[in-house]
Amino acid sequence: MDIKSYMQTLGQQARAASRVIAAAGSEAKNAALLAIADALNTNREKVLAANAIDLKNGQAKGLDAALLDRLELNNARVDAMIEGLHQVAELPDPIGEITDLAKRPSGIELGKMRVPLGVVGIIYESRPNVTIDAASLCLKSGNATILRGGSEAILSNQAIADCIKQGLTATGLPEASVQVVETTDRAAVGELITLSEYVDVIVPRGGKGLIERISHDARIPVIKHLDGICHVYIDDKADLDMAFNIAFNAKTHRYGVCNAMETLLVAEGVAAEILPRLAKAYEAEGVELRGCEKTREIINCAAATEEDWGTEYLAPILSIKIVADMDEAIAHIAQYSSQHTEAIVTNDETRSRRFIAEVDSSSVMHNASTRFADGFEYGLGAEIGISTDKIHARGPVGLEGLTSQKWIVFGHGEIRT
Repeated sequence: MDIKSYMQTLGQQARAASRVIAAAGSEAKNAALLAIADALNTNREKVLAANAIDLKNGQAKGLDAALLDRLELNNARVDAMIEGLHQVAELPDPIGEITDLAKRPSGIELGKMRVPLGVVGIIYESRPNVTIDAASLCLKSGNATILRGGSEAILSNQAIADCIKQGLTATGLPEASVQVVETTDRAAVGELITLSEYVDVIVPRGGKGLIERISHDARIPVIKHLDGICHVYIDDKADLDMAFNIAFNAKTHRYGVCNAMETLLVAEGVAAEILPRLAKAYEAEGVELRGCEKTREIINCAAATEEDWGTEYLAPILSIKIVADMDEAIAHIAQYSSQHTEAIVTNDETRSRRFIAEVDSSSVMHNASTRFADGFEYGLGAEIGISTDKIHARGPVGLEGLTSQKWIVFGHGEIRT
């Protein structure tokens, strides 16, 4: 079967399955999620063995450290996947929820009901845990899904897909509720993003190049963010011990993730006190620092270029800029941010409120690491991705972001006059 026919078949099967899963009750969906978790635990060694082969192949192909980090599975990450399935099962089911019910002067009662989107196509690179995150959220929100992972994770994704099939079969839900594209042919992506007859929304997760291509070529609505140029601003009224911990964690906790800090902004009044301490800690972690002219007068580092301010490194590299005050920090963020996540560290409540109000990003934080911009940390159980768009969904996209609403009307024989 050629790629076009293969993808058409997946689309047809997904559309048929979407009608079944949309009508499934919470009990059936939760049972499937728990059965998938059990299958994943039972087949843990098979999944890790498949992942070990993917890692070995990735190393042989010269994948960079950030991609290899995203690709790797270990017992802790498998445990997190299982925990995510349990958390999603425990979340309230949004489907069928009726809100804003009100009686109109005509006598009709009007409200909104939350409903699934239908079929969700998800395209992602490296991270095999996305297969579980996406499957769990789509199932719980009553959507069928077609998953197209990266070729570097094909064996890992196939092993995880087997666990998903086992869970669906054990609970009587259609296997086609979750389908993993089995070919590594890149033409499959082009077909998926044009299957407008069968697919209702596309969610790309991966590098900027992939997401730009999907956004440009898709004939289906796309939920996406292009990159994560995240900032932490240390105010001159910050607790500097707190500021040190947040700035260190935001950069070094993990490098190859979209919510890692890429630019540190420091108020001029505290720069001389906090920067040498941070520079020493970053140096111990092997982080390369690139600073503005004022930064270089305080610490030894490379000169930051204009390009650095707009770069998502996904690596142990950090750009640092000393700013006069919060106004300059906000202006810098407005110019260079990707509208993903920004944080202010300050003990001044008025400044924090203003920062939160004026910074236009999908997540804005006060006295917390940008690494918290995550569906799991936000209590969503897992996330399908992070959106920096302003229509439909913004920030980490969980269950509610995978639903829509329809108007419902309850009448008593009323007619319009």
